[in-house]
Formats: sequence, C-alpha cells, structure tokens
Amino acid sequence: MISANPFQAFDALGAIDPTALDSLVQMTAPSGTVLFDVGQPCAGFPLVLAGEVRVSRQSSEGRSLELYRVAEGEICLVSAASLFGHVPLSATGVTTRETRIAMIPPSQFYAWLAEPRFRESVLGMFAERMADLTSLVDAIAFHRLDQRLAATLLGHGQVIVTTHQALADELGTVREIVTRLLRRFERSGLVELSREHIRILDSAALRALGS
Repeated sequence: MISANPFQAFDALGAIDPTALDSLVQMTAPSGTVLFDVGQPCAGFPLVLAGEVRVSRQSSEGRSLELYRVAEGEICLVSAASLFGHVPLSATGVTTRETRIAMIPPSQFYAWLAEPRFRESVLGMFAERMADLTSLVDAIAFHRLDQRLAATLLGHGQVIVTTHQALADELGTVREIVTRLLRRFERSGLVELSREHIRILDSAALRALGS
C-alpha cells in the first residue's frame, strides 16, 4: 500500500518545502531495469520510494561484484559520490523488483545541501554506506571469506543454532561482514535465516562454495 507521504522514510527531507518535493519527477521501473551505468553522467540524486536497486561493478571478464543494495529510505553511494565529485558514475544500478523512484535534479540537490538538516542527514547516510563498502572490501581482501563461512556452516546438521557474532569470532572477522555474507547466501537460496538459527537449504551448493 502506498503511503500518503511517499517521502516519509527520508529524514533528510523533513526541512524541505513539500511543494518542492511534489514537483520531483517520479518513475516506476520493472524488475531488471538498468537505472544507471558506469561512465554515464549522474542524472540526479535518486530516492527509492518502494522496491530495491542492486548496485554492482563488472570486470572486463564479465564477472559482477555486488557493492550494495538500495531500499526505501536509503541512499545510493555511487550517485552521491558522482554528484559530490562532479564525476561520471562508477557502477551500475539495476532494479531487483518493481521499484518506484523520485529523482532530485543535480541543481536542486546542490541547492538543498545548503539546508543543514538535509546536508547532515545525507552525509550521515553517505558515511554509513562507506562503512558497508569498507566491510565488503575487507571480506574480499581476506581471501574469499564466503568460502570459509560456507565450510563453517557444513557438518552441523540442517539447522545451526548460533549467532552472527559467534561465527565472526570463529572466522576471525567482524559480525557485519558475516551478516552481509549470510544475507547473500539467503538471497541465493542456500540458507534461511532467523533469530540465532540458520537453516541449510542447499548443502550441495554450500559444499561447492566452501571447497
């Protein structure tokens, strides 16, 4: 059900004139729509009102690395960095399901940055996204932590009673990285997550990943 105020999830917009928000161009994109791509100029600051956008980088060999996902109320780090630095986009954004977006034009975005509440909120979310991205870099730098996690999950039965922190301690990493990897496993259909429980759904795939 669509809220009467589609922007209520964005605290940064609390000080913005509602009439200015109403004037923003909105669009609905089906799943699989490429919203932006590497090397393109940034068309504006996107606000995800509903749905989800997967942001990724692709190597010259065609391998794709997911950087993060943008859901309702969150910001796109790549778009913000492009606007802040006045540089082309450095990643690709694709909708994972039907997604509704409002776009703040660059000129409007720069003007709204003069509003302290908007600026501080955007910079705060930017910092959070940077922390997420740093965690991903750490996971990659530590030589395929996903393989080690997959191997750790095997051999304990179909349902594992543990915490993300306990797994992180066992692997010598931090809880945030383990949580991110487990959620990736869940999206791939390998496991099902619940509070302090991990249910193995595809042990063969986990075994292949962990080998």
